[in-house]
Amino acid sequence: MNLAALAGKHLDLVSAPFTLPRSRVLVFRAPDGVRVHTSEYEKRLSECRVLDSLTVTDAEGQALPVVDVLPGRVRFGASGAEATLTFADPSTLSLGPSTGSAANAGMRLRFERPDGGVEEHPLVDGIRLHVAADRRVSVEPGDHASALAATGAIWDDWFGKCPIVRDDLQEMAAFCWWVLGANIVELPSLGDARAIVPSKIGYVGLWQWDAYFIAVGARHGDPELAREQLSIAFRFPRPDGQLPDVVHELGVLATSDDLPESDRVNLRRAGSQIADPSTPVPLTKPPLAAWALRKVLAVGDDPAFAREQLPRIVASQDWWFAGSDLDHDGMPEYGHPYSSGLDDSPIFDGPLPTASPDLGAYLVRQDREIADLLERYEPDVDPARFRERAAATQQLLLKMWSPEHGRFLAHGGGEVQFSDTVVGLMPLLTGTLPGAVADALRHAVDDPERFGLEWGLPTVAASDPDFSPERMWRGPIWVNTSMLVAEGLEASGWPERARELREHIVALVIHGGGPHEYFNPRTGLKADRATTAFGWSAALFIDLAVGLSV
Repeated sequence: MNLAALAGKHLDLVSAPFTLPRSRVLVFRAPDGVRVHTSEYEKRLSECRVLDSLTVTDAEGQALPVVDVLPGRVRFGASGAEATLTFADPSTLSLGPSTGSAANAGMRLRFERPDGGVEEHPLVDGIRLHVAADRRVSVEPGDHASALAATGAIWDDWFGKCPIVRDDLQEMAAFCWWVLGANIVELPSLGDARAIVPSKIGYVGLWQWDAYFIAVGARHGDPELAREQLSIAFRFPRPDGQLPDVVHELGVLATSDDLPESDRVNLRRAGSQIADPSTPVPLTKPPLAAWALRKVLAVGDDPAFAREQLPRIVASQDWWFAGSDLDHDGMPEYGHPYSSGLDDSPIFDGPLPTASPDLGAYLVRQDREIADLLERYEPDVDPARFRERAAATQQLLLKMWSPEHGRFLAHGGGEVQFSDTVVGLMPLLTGTLPGAVADALRHAVDDPERFGLEWGLPTVAASDPDFSPERMWRGPIWVNTSMLVAEGLEASGWPERARELREHIVALVIHGGGPHEYFNPRTGLKADRATTAFGWSAALFIDLAVGLSV
């Protein structure tokens, strides 16, 4: 089975650029050829222009169109003339004519720089374009055949690790595996650390939550790389145990003070009746660290790694109760929407901080996961306090249940937030809800007026006035929240319904044309502003496909 060829069916150079693991160079389709950009932290593609056009012409000066793309090369051709583009190394592109055709004589390479400068070079044997850190391009001759072979070998090795799944899921699984490989970048500040970023288009960093979901998918083909994602996410705890929101090439993002001054004003706790708006806002992500660690260890057990990471996870969990219980009622809150992962959810339309049922559920689940991991890897440590805290947190979580509304409700700055959102389904993850409460959530999942839509679970119920099928976290379907609800259904005693939802998720990704950031719940297609080739969507498709293929 040629998995690289299966993935190549989706490499359109529009939603999926041509790139290489560890490379910051991206190649996209252009009217007469391709264009080249770099991938940089917190910078748009428009700010990272390298070549505005790169064209291969035949002896008559006619541009050769892109005729097909594989992970290891882009092929240009027309009327017998043919050339290919590949990588010579992560910072260097290589172009050269295909062998065996007289029509290749007279081909030329033409490219235009962002400053308007134009260069032309005969494409005799091979040309290499080296992209410097300042995005300037230098040209030199090079052995194109060896570059093709080396790039092909890199992708052959990567696809050699791709999980083999059910026939109807294999093509998309191959593409999703390509996404994970394509999204690998090096973080020079961490030595040779490899981070699988959410996307090389606009998301060049290791976000804590993304790292957990990405590791859960990567574990099926490359457990070592999966562990590396968790290691990076856990590497820079603050003195109080809080884990940063993002690890990136320039440092970390752990508070509003790690952002440019122009962004800080927007991140103060304006409107909060509890928190001090003059202090830095801690920025993190929801506590799923132990959940991710347990899943990664289930595929490739590594007791030494587990014992190294557990103290950091414990410290992070303790921080939620010591540092983010902002009203001191025993239930931690989100100090800022960024820390929830669901930045634009209507549960944050009210004052901050926000006590939310998803956070309560994650904290219950994490304390239990920690207790189980300690029993396995640190048998001399008493896990009782974690189970006791989980039980206490669940009792506080149940206070968010509204019998009148039949759902869990968030509270912002002490005010009830009535929006009917997917966060209200997350208490299923505890697996220990009272029967009537769990049944009500199961009914909500199936209700076609709320969450049981044709293409899956919207992030805001379709009957809610805040529902928008296109607006981020206010209606579109996200793979990660849908997967967590499926896991909650299984934990709560409905494994068959969980499997149905998982089948629904993979069908959505296939129907939508790839692992996009989020999907329109009415059409099942990519939402207009969603990022394509998105890391956690790809990783979780792989995880679901493996599970559904058993």
